[in-house]
Amino acid sequence: MADTEVRPLATDAPHEPLPALATKPFSPGASIVRPLAALAGIFVFIFALEVLKSGAKGLVPVLDNLSVSGPANAVGFGWLFAYVVLSGSPVAAIGVSLLAGGVFTESEAFAMVAGSRLGASFIVLAVGFVYFVTRRRNADGLYIGVVALLTTFTTQGPALLLGLVSLHYGWLDGISFHTPQGLLSLSDTVYGRWVDLLNDLLPRALVFVAGVGILLSSFAIFDRALPQLEGEAEGITRVFHFLNRRPLMFLLGCAVTFTTLSVAISITVLVPLSLKGYLKREHIIPYVMGANITTFVDTLFASVLLGGHTAFVVVLTEMFSVAAVSAVLLTVLYRPYSAGILWGASWATARPRHLAIFLAAIVAVPLFLLSL
Repeated sequence: MADTEVRPLATDAPHEPLPALATKPFSPGASIVRPLAALAGIFVFIFALEVLKSGAKGLVPVLDNLSVSGPANAVGFGWLFAYVVLSGSPVAAIGVSLLAGGVFTESEAFAMVAGSRLGASFIVLAVGFVYFVTRRRNADGLYIGVVALLTTFTTQGPALLLGLVSLHYGWLDGISFHTPQGLLSLSDTVYGRWVDLLNDLLPRALVFVAGVGILLSSFAIFDRALPQLEGEAEGITRVFHFLNRRPLMFLLGCAVTFTTLSVAISITVLVPLSLKGYLKREHIIPYVMGANITTFVDTLFASVLLGGHTAFVVVLTEMFSVAAVSAVLLTVLYRPYSAGILWGASWATARPRHLAIFLAAIVAVPLFLLSL
């Protein structure tokens, strides 16, 4: 089928006005539902971690069949897994659980956590595709998704290498943290009998599968506690308009993702906001960088609950590595770096054939890593 030209992307051209997002009237019940949803989400999240840890050994035959052994395989596994679930946080939590269960080594768990970040931004491209189909084939939504992916790839790649070196030489081993014994005892008291019940009813591999399902459910429940874009977009966009500068956009990306505990949510919100002209495209890059750091807060919390100093250091190393690489790119190399990212996104969204090449590449690379 011959290529059909996609409407060109004009970096400085004004955006077409989009229909106003519907607003929801204030409901007193929302002030009650959201805190309850947040508490319920945390409760289910902790339960999921306990189930995953218990069922981790059952995943060993599956990982052996997939030849998941070593950092390269683990990166590919985490990357593709994040594509499937359209989120990186559950995959990162699973990587930490496999470490706590003795299935993964430090470097393998670190690599899977890093891989989860590489696949997490795919949701933005998916949302951009929806806008492409429904908004008269305007490629701007796809462009934003590609910018988010390229920014993540180019920061996470160097951060992965830096983190593996850090783990090898133990640069962060001196940061000592041990989960309070009382917290572990409380977790065993609250969840122990239910985890034991699942172990009695299901084979170990299915216990792990059940843990994955419970983990995804916890994120779905927690989403109910988050501000809804369609009801609160006006206030959000005012903030973005005020903070449309490189350092502030980086800090805003950190803050929004820390609040939502989901890089998928915090970055996806960029699509409608950018399409409405509230954001300059080059300022998407520092926002994504900030989001890719604080998105590990929930994984850090998971490492604390799993009670392992090693797991804590693995997640902290990931955050440190991404922050270090982002700092260099945002300061020393920002102009050529941002120009390269924006050029790459423009090329990928210029024609359907280019986009197909880009999509094939971001699937082929993790498959290749998994096959090594």
